[in-house]
Amino acid sequence: MAASRSARLAVGDTAPEAAPTSATGEHVSLPDPDRIVHLQFRRFVGCPICHLHLHSFTRRHADIEAAGVRAVAVFHSTADGLRAYAESAPFTLVADPGRELYTAYGVESGPRSLLSPGAWPGIARADFHAVRLLLQKRPWPTPERLPPGGVLGLPADLLIAPDGRILAVKYGAHADDQWSVDEMLARVPKP
Repeated sequence: MAASRSARLAVGDTAPEAAPTSATGEHVSLPDPDRIVHLQFRRFVGCPICHLHLHSFTRRHADIEAAGVRAVAVFHSTADGLRAYAESAPFTLVADPGRELYTAYGVESGPRSLLSPGAWPGIARADFHAVRLLLQKRPWPTPERLPPGGVLGLPADLLIAPDGRILAVKYGAHADDQWSVDEMLARVPKP
């Protein structure tokens, strides 16, 4: 079920408090009382666009940590589906198959996720990357056949201060509309 547009959060709003469990079993405090959280809402396990995007965050994890940011990525997938992915990720992954966090944070889904021409270059890049890995016999996460939240999810990025204030927010217009590492880091307040 898609959240209504009125549920979207804006800079200065207070983030909903939540305590989800990560795919590896740790409790996650939202907000984090000690650090800024980059809360990323992604689509589903094995989504080619999401995989490529998260790979860029994995490569730059040291930069993210150096900026005092804790990265948390939420997927509308099951914990079982996300677990293998989570074991190799340097940041926290949360399974939200019922889309409760998506709804609480105003993150939507819809056909424009894949039908928007803005998504097509990202889909092509992700597909090219997947084929390249396949030819090199390197692993690629297997997409869930029927992701619990569907395949039409939209991404969202939020920076949440330790006191719960939303510092920056981006709701994606299509499946490949999210912050890059540099765009996220540019929004982190300097000490």
